[in-house]
Amino acid sequence: MNIQNSLTDICLDTGWSLARIGGEERLAIDFPGDVHSALLAAGLIEDPYMRDREPDLDWVHESEWLVERSFDLPGPVTGRHTLTLDRVDCHAVVSLNGQEIGRLGSAFLRHDLDVTDALLAGPNRLSIRFLSNSAVAAEKAEAFPFPVPYLTWNNRLPHYNFLRKPQCDAGWDWNIALSPIGVHGGIRLRRTDPIRLDDVMIRQHHEGGAVRVEAILTADAARPATVRALLRIDGQEILREVQLWPGENRVTLGATIETPRLWWPAGHGAQEMYDVEVRLGDQARQFPIGLRSVELVTDADEIGHRFAFRVNGREIFMRGANWIPADALPARATPEAVADLLASAVEAGMNMLRVWGGGSYEPDWFYRQCSERGLLVWQDFMFACNLYPAADRDWLDSVRREARQQIRRLSAHPCVALWCGDNELIGALNWYKESKADRDRYLAMYDRLNHALEEAMRDEAPDAPWWPSSPSVGPLNFGDGWHDDTSGDMHFWDVWHSAKDFEHYRTVRPRFCSEFGFQSFPSMRVIESFTDPADRNVSSRVMDVHQRNPGGNSRIVETLARYFRFPEGFADMAWLSQIGQALAMKTAIEFWRANKPRCMGTLYWQLNDTWPVASWSGLEYGGGWKSLHYVAKRFYAPVLVTAQPDAESGAIVLWAVNDTPAPVTLRVSARAVRVSGERTDIGAWTAECPTDRAVELARLEPGTLARDAFLHFDWSAEGDPSGQNSGEHSGENEYLPLRPKDYDFGTPRITATRSRGADGREQVTLSTDRPAPWVTWDHGGDTVWSDNCITLLPGRPRTLTALRTRSSHLPPREPGVGVLKG
Repeated sequence: MNIQNSLTDICLDTGWSLARIGGEERLAIDFPGDVHSALLAAGLIEDPYMRDREPDLDWVHESEWLVERSFDLPGPVTGRHTLTLDRVDCHAVVSLNGQEIGRLGSAFLRHDLDVTDALLAGPNRLSIRFLSNSAVAAEKAEAFPFPVPYLTWNNRLPHYNFLRKPQCDAGWDWNIALSPIGVHGGIRLRRTDPIRLDDVMIRQHHEGGAVRVEAILTADAARPATVRALLRIDGQEILREVQLWPGENRVTLGATIETPRLWWPAGHGAQEMYDVEVRLGDQARQFPIGLRSVELVTDADEIGHRFAFRVNGREIFMRGANWIPADALPARATPEAVADLLASAVEAGMNMLRVWGGGSYEPDWFYRQCSERGLLVWQDFMFACNLYPAADRDWLDSVRREARQQIRRLSAHPCVALWCGDNELIGALNWYKESKADRDRYLAMYDRLNHALEEAMRDEAPDAPWWPSSPSVGPLNFGDGWHDDTSGDMHFWDVWHSAKDFEHYRTVRPRFCSEFGFQSFPSMRVIESFTDPADRNVSSRVMDVHQRNPGGNSRIVETLARYFRFPEGFADMAWLSQIGQALAMKTAIEFWRANKPRCMGTLYWQLNDTWPVASWSGLEYGGGWKSLHYVAKRFYAPVLVTAQPDAESGAIVLWAVNDTPAPVTLRVSARAVRVSGERTDIGAWTAECPTDRAVELARLEPGTLARDAFLHFDWSAEGDPSGQNSGEHSGENEYLPLRPKDYDFGTPRITATRSRGADGREQVTLSTDRPAPWVTWDHGGDTVWSDNCITLLPGRPRTLTALRTRSSHLPPREPGVGVLKG
């Protein structure tokens, strides 16, 4: 939110000095920023992401650091003044003019410190002493009356479950363990006399076509005061005088918009926004809001219980991925870098991201960008995979404050569709020997934590969708959300963690799958950015360091051997791993979309990377599109035709899925393609495709395809004449009954002809002399192409158009063709 207070407000974000306590390092730092990034910019450390440098930098998080700056306060100190610090990471002691004014212990809280008695007219000296978060974590674990286990196989740094900071800062099965220190929000001095406006909670009530907007202002008063309260929206001005009393006060203002312009998710309508202004005394906030209703549908049915999102009265299938922090170095997670990642998500047809509970509540500009793009956000509270010390009253009280602050802060953003209590904490009860031996004790702690979060939701946002945990079969149900596909949301990891075949995805039909994934290596361009030439071997130490899931590189290679002929070298291995990853996700998501409305959402793991690493991401570090992301653009197309095997009859069934707002008329044609290039038309069909379910288009009986043939089909879909869905949706797809290595694709000769379109944009036309699946162009490059990782057929050239060019920290390279080699 844009915050305006009195004229005496002073921004203190810049001009700080940084020093290591007991060390010789002296340098400058600005906020938002982190110590690692400042040291790197000053040339005092080398790139933490290079090779196996990470443990050599442990001294940074093991040290204490002091930041200081001076500022002038003009005139005498009159009335109460507050120092507000946002997202201080994490344990720190704040002093003003040598007087301690606060001890901080949460990166997820906004801290409002009363500095009236320490503040001076004229020059002032402000300091923040950052304690070693790693040392604090160890101390807290040692002092706790019984063990509270943490994820030892994921976290290189121990006991971070005692800290309220991003849990992945201690490492994860995709993250480097740097434990950043710094201030990731802002620092400002405010005159808050007689009142301090802390939070604005926005509630919406949709009824009879109108929307009632309520703004609930939470303010702290230093003394009794009578002030004016104001709400401005849509040309309306609601003004009244209110009496405030010392301590916390709540003031509610409301306005009704009779003919609202609704905000819609991407693909379903415009992202309409209203400018809002609220004032309380001399303090004001301005921010945009979108008017929409969101419901989580969990009704009982003949299968179990549904799990679907209804937005503005319309059920919408959620297509998306899981979001993790944009960079392991917070200073690099700039609005510009995040905007590129979010743009890529929308370009791939996504309409929802899950902000995962082991990361961070993102800054307001993140949610504003999501709202502008029509990206819904599934928001986890920040708890993941560990057990937590909820028996500690002070710790739990801090969590209560955190929850209420964050719920209020994010209430204005129309993108926020659901609040979820945690990531995998129910499952974690069965992971540790301590909780297995005494489950009641740890379950009681979990219940305290989860109940505190639910209570905050009921108090602050009673109409907002709430889900207790992910995965979860349902409220107060501690069943197996990893394998129960009849109710709730599901995490399905059997294919990756249990090394099962891709086809195993078709053994479950989740109501909503909020986590699943398969790994690949990054592109060679990214690999070259963190390796020396001698490191470029799949079993080298450096490649192992940049793989955080135990046995992950071996699993990638072993799975490739199941599906593809073994690659000739390391570069081919890296390229082919991305084809395998894309094939895995295509197998899962097309099958689950064909089960609409039983399944009403898929969020694969994961959208992005925090550093250069082998992982489950579709966007590699820096935001480059892996093959998966291009394939996602097709399997997440609003109108999709997919071929699925019928295990009982042996038939191949063509299914159509329509996620647009209105029915479409679908025209489909299919052909058998032999590896020699011979094509045989199989059929053509026209069908009406509704929005509420997948429909069967055709059934191809066993024997339709020759042993050396695969199915190729294309479609076009036109919207209804009412204009509700007037856009045309076309696409093509393929289905291989056998594994790719069982086809003799040979070595196709691909011709690439580069040109410029009529609009001046770069184009490349690809053609082949024989069938060639998964052909890539400019793999690992900075250009986003209209399509990629495509199936080429002889006599059917494909032209790719450059849509935009991303900025990159990597050296440029000449684009080229990637092709599966027989």
